Formats: sequence, C-alpha cells, structure tokens
Amino acid sequence: MAELPDRPLRILHATRAPVGGIFRHIIDVANGQAERGHEVGILADSMTGGERADATFAEMLPRMALGIHRLPIHRNPHPSDLRMGVNVMRLVRRLQLDVLHGHGAKAGVFIRLKPKSSKNIRVYTPHGGSLHYPPNTLKGAIYSRLERAVMNRTDLFLFESQYARDTYQRIVGTPSGLVRCVFNGVTAQEFDPVTLTPEATDIAYVGEFRHIKGADLLIDAIARLRADGRPVTLTLGGDGEETAALKAQVARLNLGDAVRFIGHVKARHGFSQGRLLVVPSRGDSMPYVVIEAAAAGVPMLAARVGGIPEIFGSHHDGLFLPNDVGAMADAIEAALEAPEAARERAKELRERVFLHFSQKAMVDGVIAGYRDTFANR
Repeated sequence: MAELPDRPLRILHATRAPVGGIFRHIIDVANGQAERGHEVGILADSMTGGERADATFAEMLPRMALGIHRLPIHRNPHPSDLRMGVNVMRLVRRLQLDVLHGHGAKAGVFIRLKPKSSKNIRVYTPHGGSLHYPPNTLKGAIYSRLERAVMNRTDLFLFESQYARDTYQRIVGTPSGLVRCVFNGVTAQEFDPVTLTPEATDIAYVGEFRHIKGADLLIDAIARLRADGRPVTLTLGGDGEETAALKAQVARLNLGDAVRFIGHVKARHGFSQGRLLVVPSRGDSMPYVVIEAAAAGVPMLAARVGGIPEIFGSHHDGLFLPNDVGAMADAIEAALEAPEAARERAKELRERVFLHFSQKAMVDGVIAGYRDTFANR
C-alpha cells in the first residue's frame, strides 16, 4: 500500500466552465486545501466565465501555488478535444502532481487520460453533468458510454450526494475505484441572516437560466396563480442561455408588471429580493443555492429532485413534485398563506445545514478521500 505523502500535496482541480455550482465548489475546496498548507492549482476553460470568473481567479491567484491555467475547452465533443487532451497531459507532467481532481464530465475525461501511477491519484466528481441525460436518449447513450470507458481509470469517486452516486451506478456501472460521498458545504459567514429589501417581491429565484433549472416552470406557476386571482410577484436573479426566451415568455403571458429581471447577482443579494425562495429545478445533484438559502434561514420551497431531499432531510413539506407547474403553484400558495410555518421550517433547516453542510466538513472529507485512496493503492 502507498502512504499519503508526508509533505503538502500538489493538487490540480480541473473543470470546463468556471460558472455555477461546480465553480463555487472548486473555489471553496481549493481555498480550504491551500489554507491547510497544500499546493493547489486550477485548470478551467478560457472561453466561458467572463469578467466574473476573471475577477474570482485574480483574487484566488496569490493562494494558488500551482497557478491558474486557462485552455479552450468545448462543452460538447469537439475535434479539438484530442489536442486539448495532449495539452492537459503536458500540464500535468510539468506540475508533478499528487492529485488530479476532475470536476464535471469533460474535465473528468481529460484528467483520466493519465495512466495509473504509484505517484499520483485520479479523482472524479461528476456534479450531475452527464448523469442528467436519460440513457434512452442519444446524448445519454453517448455520455454513459464515455463514462463507462474511463470509469476504471479512476482511483477515487467523490460524489457530492447519495443521489449522484446511486444514479452513476445505475446508469454507468459500479466503479472498481474507491467511492465516497462528501456533501457540498458553505462558509461560516453564510449563516448570517438575510435582510429583505423594501422592494422585495413575494417570490425570488436565484440561479442560472438553463432549461434544467426550471425558471420557465416558475414563470408558468406565477401566471397560473395570478389567473386564479392571487397577485403574486416574482424576482428572477440570474442569467444564461435562456435569458431571451424567459423574457419573451414573461411578455407573452402579460406578466411585465409582476415579474422583474435583475441580472446575475450574488446569492445572498438575490435572497433579499423575495419573501420566499423557490427552486424549480427539473434536475439537480446537490445545488449550492439550496444549501446557501438554508444556511441563511431563508424560507424556501424546492423541487423534490436529485440530491435536494438530502439537504431537506425530514422537512419534506418544503418539497414539491418536479416538472409540475400545478404542484409548484399549490406549494407557493400554501407557503404564502402560512408564512409562520415556512419561517419555522427555515429555522430548523438552518440548524440541519449547520451540522452537516459546512465548508470545513467538505474540505476535510475531500482530503480524507485522497488519504484513503493513497492507502488503498
């Protein structure tokens, strides 16, 4: 068996797009590992993320002993992938790594091009990604085959939820490498309460504007409630590939006076814009927005999908059926009619997140997974 090196580990976190929950996870894990004395670097796509990613990387760079590296990485399979794989392996050799940690499907493939070695380990965290595509669809069939092809080139799987682990094993297979579940976590400052702004609407949404996130379903639910005589208002905080489509949907449903777009905002600012947060996802693994809102004691409803029930625990009365506009509208109406119950649930959920979803526990769990993998070699 190989022992964990008694010096600081040299760790590279690789991802495709430096946006969303994956990026948040990498930031927190990388910073936490650096604080513990490890030498850490990040590899990410150079074509996405924009000014926000640039600013975040600039702020992190002094702590990243192995640097921050940007290469053009396409989201879907692309002719440049072979050349990119060669470039990634050159970077890996130059950095003399102990840990190659890939996040998301595309980066996960690149880091597992590295042959097995007694000197380093290959780690993969899917973050949902290819697991969101049903295997009976063309994309799902392609992605599951690709995942299966590199499955046993993985020394450690670090799933962020039991849902992701179980879905992977059902769709792809049972890995020969070590498997661990480490929940996403939030920092101590995120447990501070959020103060509502004077212009707060009834409902708030915070997140990316992508089909899987379900903002269009929430807009339909608002339209249904208003048609039934409930003058509900909504603030949408976010941006993404569906921004234009969502604005067109609001106009088509004559909701211009009821729905406002405030662009991309930090999560806590978004929480302050509505008295009730709604997370309408069609699919999710372990979304940070749910953990962040729970930590801040924000009254919240969420779709019963992916790893979200693992965050809510016994508080299943705050969940509604996914991809069901009627169920979402009914849950919103019930929560608005009984705000005290929603606030009490938020208080209890905050205590649960404090115990099980801290950044410290997440970083400790990731490093423990590395340690067990070296010992298992």
